[in-house]
Amino acid sequence: MLTRRTVIQGIVIASAVLVSPASFAADPLSVGILIPGSKSDKGWMESGYDGLVAAQEKYGDKIKVQMIENINYADMEQAITQLASGNKLVIGVGGQTQAAMVKIAPRFPDVKFSIVGGNAGVEVPNVAGYDVKQAEIAFVAGAAAAMMSKTGAVSYVGGMEIPSIVNAGKEFGNGARYINPDIKYFESYTGDFDDVAKSKEATLAAIAQGADIHYHILNLGLRGMEQAATEKGTHIIGSYTNYCGTDPLYPAYSITGVGFQVKYAIDEAVSGTWKAGYKPFGLAMGPEASGIAVCDPAPGMMDKLNAIMDDIKAGKIKVLEG
Repeated sequence: MLTRRTVIQGIVIASAVLVSPASFAADPLSVGILIPGSKSDKGWMESGYDGLVAAQEKYGDKIKVQMIENINYADMEQAITQLASGNKLVIGVGGQTQAAMVKIAPRFPDVKFSIVGGNAGVEVPNVAGYDVKQAEIAFVAGAAAAMMSKTGAVSYVGGMEIPSIVNAGKEFGNGARYINPDIKYFESYTGDFDDVAKSKEATLAAIAQGADIHYHILNLGLRGMEQAATEKGTHIIGSYTNYCGTDPLYPAYSITGVGFQVKYAIDEAVSGTWKAGYKPFGLAMGPEASGIAVCDPAPGMMDKLNAIMDDIKAGKIKVLEG
C-alpha cells in the first residue's frame, strides 16, 4: 500500500535522478559522411577520410559516425537520403555530391549539409559549400612541375570534364608557363575519376610526346598514371596530402585540404557555429587548407613557389575559380 510518506520519498528520488549530472550529458553529434570513391585512393577520398579519422580522434564518443563509401552516381541521392534520415550533419566528400545534396536537403530542414568541394551559387538554408579552390594550388603545382621537368614538357589528367576539374587543369598549364613560357603542356580527361586503364593511356600518350612530370585530379584512376610513370621513368606531383619520403615516384605534393574541410564541418557543428552558405578555403586559409610540399627542393625553389603563393593571395596572379 502506498502511503503519503512513500509517495514523497518517490518524488524526492525522482527529482534526484532528474537533476543528476549524468542527465545533462549531451547526446553525441551524429555525422553521416558520403565518400563516393575509395577511402584508400591516395587522393581526394583518402584525404577526406583522414579528416574524418582526425575528428574521431579529437572528439571520441562526442560524435557518432555513419559512413557510406564507394557508390555509383546513380545511387547518390539514395545514399544521402539514408544519411540524412539518421544524422544531424551530413558531409559529401566531393563536388560530385553537390547536385544530390542540394536536391535532398530541403526535405530535411533540421539537418546540416556540408559539401567538401562545393562552389558558389548554392542558396539552400541548411547547405554549406566549402570551396577547396583547386585552381589556385594547381597553378603552384604547374610552376613546380616546370622547375622539375628535364624535358620541358608536363601533363595533366583529370577525371570528369566539369568546370572545377577543367579550371584546375588550365591553371596547372598556366603555372608551368609562368616559369617557362616555352614549356609543352598536355591536358586530357578520362570522363571517370576511377578508370585506371584510361588514365594510364592518357599518361602514356603524354609521355610519348615528352612529358616527364604529371599532375592529376583523379581518384582510383591515379593507379593508371602510376603504372605509366613507373614503366617510363617519369614522375608525378601528388594531390591532396603530403606523403614526402614514402614513394620516389612522387617528388612533390600539392596539399588540397579535403580532410581539413571534413574536420572543419564537424568542428563547426560540435561547437554550434556551423553556418550555411559558400565558404572559400584555398591558400588564404593557411597551409593545412592549401599548399605545396617539394620533397627535395633545389636551392631557391621554395622561395620562388612561396612568392607565387603570396602573389596569388594578394591578387597579383589571378587564377580561375575552383
